[in-house]
Amino acid sequence: MPAPTHGAVVVGVGSSAEDLQLVRTAAGEAAAHDRPLHLLHAFNWAAALESFSVSGPRAAAEDLLEKAARVAAEAAPAVPVTDEIVEGDPIEALVRASDSAFLLAVGDGGVAGCPSCVPANAPSVQLAARAGCPVLVGRAEPPPQGPLLVGFDGSESSRATLAYALDCAEGRGARLLAIRVLEPDEHPDGDDGLLDEAVARYGSRHPRVAVECHTIRGDPGAVLVEQSRSAQVALVGARGDEPLRGMLGAVSQTLLYHSPAPVIVVRGLDPDDEDGP
Repeated sequence: MPAPTHGAVVVGVGSSAEDLQLVRTAAGEAAAHDRPLHLLHAFNWAAALESFSVSGPRAAAEDLLEKAARVAAEAAPAVPVTDEIVEGDPIEALVRASDSAFLLAVGDGGVAGCPSCVPANAPSVQLAARAGCPVLVGRAEPPPQGPLLVGFDGSESSRATLAYALDCAEGRGARLLAIRVLEPDEHPDGDDGLLDEAVARYGSRHPRVAVECHTIRGDPGAVLVEQSRSAQVALVGARGDEPLRGMLGAVSQTLLYHSPAPVIVVRGLDPDDEDGP
């Protein structure tokens, strides 16, 4: 049933078994934020025309979405679910959908299971770099029921990420672990309390969320990947001190490649939006 994606959690549904875990994760996000869930599958007409019957691949796509809808209903019974089959390239279809979505959810394509891989052309990486809204990159295995993890470096991008993470934590009824990582030779110049001040500012909108703050020295990507091992989701800004659309910073890429937890790359948000995410 085609439907507008405005304000929905949009999930890209492919044919792999991992995509069903992604649907469960996305349904949980939709429930936490009181948003509808929109299942989107891009249909490759060129491949269909090469098959014996066009109706075969089309029917398989419809069956796939029906199965995904059942999985979503089991995971989050109260969440309204719509679905849509579109023609064309999956990445372009999802980028278009992201312009009116609340959150875009995609699978990682096995990236996290390949420690030596850094495929910049992976669909999940391209979408995290190009989408007009926050992007959830799921994993094949369900995460532990730990805290939410958010990285903070003081930039506007990380402030928006912190504000969004607080909203996510409140919706999930979870605690938030906020980490600021200083390089070994970095001198904060009197801003030792920068993270605590930001949490106090944005946390006032979410007084029920318990927040644990830590400032740690080390490599930012390595520290956050290690901390993510016990997190139910890791959140990071698309790019710290240069929040340019269409680009990913080194830390966000490191988490996308190596975090065992689902990762939300936050972009397209204003940290001081009083209406919240």
